[in-house]
Amino acid sequence: MITVDNVSLQFGKQVLFDEVNLKFTRGNCYGVIGANGAGKSTFLKILSGEIEPNRGGISIEPGNRMAVLSQNHFGFEEETVLNTVLMGHKEMYRIGEEKNAIYMNPDASEADGLRAADLENEYGNMGGWTAESDAAELLSNMGIREDLHYKLMKELTGPEKVKVLLAQAIFGSPDLLLLDEPTNDLDAETATWLADFLADYQNTVIVVSHDRYFLDMVCTHMVDIDFKKIKIYTGNYTFWYETSQLMMQQRANKDKKTEAKRAELMEFIARFSANASKSRQATSRKKALEKLNIDEMEPSSRKYPFIRFNMEREPGDQLLRVTNLGKRDENGDWLFKGLDLTLNRNEKISLLGRNTTAVNTLYQVLAGEVEPDTGTVEFGQTITVEYMPNDNSKYFSGSNDTNLIDWLRQFSKEKDEMFIRGFLGRMLFREEEVYKQSSVLSGGEKVRCMLSKMMLKLPNFLLLDEPTNHLDLESITALNNALVEFKGNLIMTSHDHALLSSVTNRIVEIGPTGYIDSLMGFDEYIKSEKIRVQREGLYKGMAMVA
Repeated sequence: MITVDNVSLQFGKQVLFDEVNLKFTRGNCYGVIGANGAGKSTFLKILSGEIEPNRGGISIEPGNRMAVLSQNHFGFEEETVLNTVLMGHKEMYRIGEEKNAIYMNPDASEADGLRAADLENEYGNMGGWTAESDAAELLSNMGIREDLHYKLMKELTGPEKVKVLLAQAIFGSPDLLLLDEPTNDLDAETATWLADFLADYQNTVIVVSHDRYFLDMVCTHMVDIDFKKIKIYTGNYTFWYETSQLMMQQRANKDKKTEAKRAELMEFIARFSANASKSRQATSRKKALEKLNIDEMEPSSRKYPFIRFNMEREPGDQLLRVTNLGKRDENGDWLFKGLDLTLNRNEKISLLGRNTTAVNTLYQVLAGEVEPDTGTVEFGQTITVEYMPNDNSKYFSGSNDTNLIDWLRQFSKEKDEMFIRGFLGRMLFREEEVYKQSSVLSGGEKVRCMLSKMMLKLPNFLLLDEPTNHLDLESITALNNALVEFKGNLIMTSHDHALLSSVTNRIVEIGPTGYIDSLMGFDEYIKSEKIRVQREGLYKGMAMVA
């Protein structure tokens, strides 16, 4: 157990937390949520001891071991992959190093021998005798091949390093596990494996994540940072979000009687409990919900942008036809080839690929920004396409460096300033913020501007290459809802599992030897053994089309 006792933190005049008192108990997973800048990562650093609060303190149950996901991806460059994982259990690793040093010392004394025997016993009690095989199994489960286990960390790719650091944090089943954005840069299979692993985890997990699917899969409680306070609520992210929205609606309607409010909420909780019966943590969640005090629930102060994609015209029968499409990289190797696609009404595609460059390039080809080496792309005459690239920097630099009103005005038929200001306001650019220069915007602000641009164009076909990058949970949720309601077609790539599973109904995965085209939902696709075999073939020289 870890206890937060009267913790307050401020930087200058900015107060992040004030008099926070919390207890995190064994067997639960706590998801930390809050608006951008609320202090989610800072709170984890306080728990880990990296940052000292101005007042109050953190106490950990004696004998408990804490592990923290390292954010320094270059901190172990000269270590082997396997050794990096073993270093996650610091005390066991230290003991192993000390006893091995004694064994390697030809001048070791009798006292040294006795010391080594004591260390050997302690090492075994910690699980040291099976440590290497345990670490190797963990790495393999996370998609790190055995031939990489003895390579140096500096020889790995960025995503591979992320997996190794995750394995390091998890190794040895620490009593307290702190994870800051653990699914960043993870492929869908590894993220699903991690969610399954943590859902069965018997110790305490505290996690910050923007991945709603992940939070829903693993969390028994949400830790909400709001109003400079931190409160713990029972349930996963979806339950917290829907309850908060319901409370907000009820607070707005002041004529509702208190008992009616309670009845409506209790009905909602009953439905949630029934749905929870399908989850791994059903029993604990249902027991916790039975003890829930409705009076403790509060609406959130956070704001959600207004996102809606209206179509200027209905699409005709001819939507998109892609024929024998292929593109090579600068070395002449195929990024993708032989791609044939015909889209039908109401189809929304998840575009997948292990090579990010290949996926980015295909979007550029579809958007007409890059010429293919083979094949053609034909949109129907009634189709109006809007494209959000993975890298949007060209829209916010050079000659495009202007205030937000003028920046957005260039994409709008309606040039009136009040109209533009109103549109920006709905996207959470308020008051003086509309006079910000476009070149100084944060990553999330740039994405909200790109979404504004797209909405003004009234498209009926969307190309979205990682649209949730840099967005907070509120914006991701608003975008998700908008794409569910969108009546046109779209092709989308995202690491957000919940977004793909709720929006798309067809999967296309590209590789250097061909592609897979499947009329499956995203969840079914990721879990299909048949598809898994086909996916491996896609990257090993066997072109497969499902």
